[in-house]
Amino acid sequence: MKKKLTQILLWNVFGIVLLFSQYYTYRQGFWFNIDSDVFHYFNQFLDGSHQGFLYLIAITNHRSFDIVSFLAMALLYFCYFHKQNNANKRRMIVIGLMMLIMAVCIKQWGRFIPIAHESPTLYFEQFEPVNRISKLTHFGTKDASGDSFPGDHGMMLMIFAAFMWRYFGLKAFIQSAIVVVIFSAPRIIAGAHWFTDVYVGSLAITSIVLSWFLITPASDYLANVLLRFMPKRFFNTPS
Repeated sequence: MKKKLTQILLWNVFGIVLLFSQYYTYRQGFWFNIDSDVFHYFNQFLDGSHQGFLYLIAITNHRSFDIVSFLAMALLYFCYFHKQNNANKRRMIVIGLMMLIMAVCIKQWGRFIPIAHESPTLYFEQFEPVNRISKLTHFGTKDASGDSFPGDHGMMLMIFAAFMWRYFGLKAFIQSAIVVVIFSAPRIIAGAHWFTDVYVGSLAITSIVLSWFLITPASDYLANVLLRFMPKRFFNTPS
């Protein structure tokens, strides 16, 4: 128990340090320099001279493309699901449900973080010309946000990765972390989110909240409760 408490405290310190570093270096210093460099590096390729790349980012930032990221997570989850016996398949259904519950809870918790800012496209276009994929492609895609912190999309992906690590080990975490990077990248490239919206904000909030749920017995307790209410017809096991 002492070891688990130490792990929880370390994850909380990690998350709090990230949040405070973001809060106290707002629009200046270390994180802003990284944010600015990342935005300007990718934005130069969205000027219309690289049509293939431009439309790739436009398509992957369309709201409907979120279905693809969900399917990618579902496919990875199924790769582990189909190898299980019926008892573990029932448990995996419950784990999937817990992911959804925690996603809703963490999203609401994130609203209490006293950090809010516009996306880099909206910020930088006050001072300089900015390439907006929605204008260059006339495509109904997301390339701006009035309040981009934290990155909700990235946070959902990170919740999935954390659960995969907790229940299926390091290999599953690495695989799901690749999914996080791939599907959070388009928002950052398009300028709909700052780099730190995802890799500071989303990561910090997920680390703080999920450490209390996944490292303590809370997740297993909730899983057992939900299993009691699951209809027996779902991968029934002999009594």
